[in-house]
Amino acid sequence: MTKKYLFLLSFLLLMQCASKEEEVYTPVPYTLKIPALFANKLIAPIIPANNPLTEEGVALGKKLFFDKILSGDETQSCASCHNPQSAFTDNQQFSTGVDGNFGNRNSMPLFNLAWNFDERFAWDGKDFSLENQALEPVSNPNELHSDWKNVAQKLQNHSEYPNLFLHAFGTAAIDSILVTKALAQFERILISGNSKFDQYLNGDTTLTAEEENGFTIFMDEAKGDCFHCHGSNNNPLWTDNQFHNNGLDRNFTDLGLGAVTGDPADNGKFKSPSIRNLAFTAPYMHDGRFTSLEEVINHYSEGLQPSPTIDPLMKRITQGGVNLSTKEKNDLKAFLLSLSDSEFTAHADFQE
Repeated sequence: MTKKYLFLLSFLLLMQCASKEEEVYTPVPYTLKIPALFANKLIAPIIPANNPLTEEGVALGKKLFFDKILSGDETQSCASCHNPQSAFTDNQQFSTGVDGNFGNRNSMPLFNLAWNFDERFAWDGKDFSLENQALEPVSNPNELHSDWKNVAQKLQNHSEYPNLFLHAFGTAAIDSILVTKALAQFERILISGNSKFDQYLNGDTTLTAEEENGFTIFMDEAKGDCFHCHGSNNNPLWTDNQFHNNGLDRNFTDLGLGAVTGDPADNGKFKSPSIRNLAFTAPYMHDGRFTSLEEVINHYSEGLQPSPTIDPLMKRITQGGVNLSTKEKNDLKAFLLSLSDSEFTAHADFQE
């Protein structure tokens, strides 16, 4: 073999490698559609540097979210407990897993998760990051009851998924880390910001007298006194994303945050959910004990239960609550319902 031939062969191999490098797919950055109120009032959403939003990653996450392949018997998906038409909850007190077992917590709705600034997820804050939160449901025997190795193998053998992962993450080798990264990307685009009250704040509509009075009650420390935990017109998330004991029980069967931190001072504390989309997300509270908004309002009005870790914000605990009149309760409900966003629950990008 001549030196000239060897040189030509090396040159051809080099060109072939270069050609392959040029063929490597580059994902397209995803442009997050941020509502004007969010842009005006909040800092930028939290997008991890190791999991940037891309068109391919979001599309893959959406496909996985609705795919029953993630469950042990392939009968349920993430969407089974997080239905888009219900603001990504399931309207059950406790969700049923693939084996017919019930969990012990109400399924949390999913929206505006990219603005969860303390990065603690779930009712008890046990999961740090959306990526970590997505790990447990697959293996939990009361939920999808599968095995991550099994899931990865099924996805690897699938006719479409290896290529989708290649385009989204630059590798066709599928594992739980990449699956949860894709799911988290899809969950971060679930943005709710076009309720009637949002439109009112933008100057595009007016409120009824009942809704206006309900908002006044919500903000009044001598009346509803709701804004400390659940935001205001200056906080379009309508939650502080913190953990509180809101007087549900004298004695705890579920320690909530206390079971995670091991600190008795955290017993009975649960994450304040956003009060957006309440028209779609009944039942309410971490254990789904209240089937209606009337029951929720009655709890804060005259149903508070004292306990050693009761939140100081429950200032009227000795009176049982804030003691609203029937009209005040009805007006407060009218305001709360004005925070529901029917565009979100029907958004084509969020449906299967």
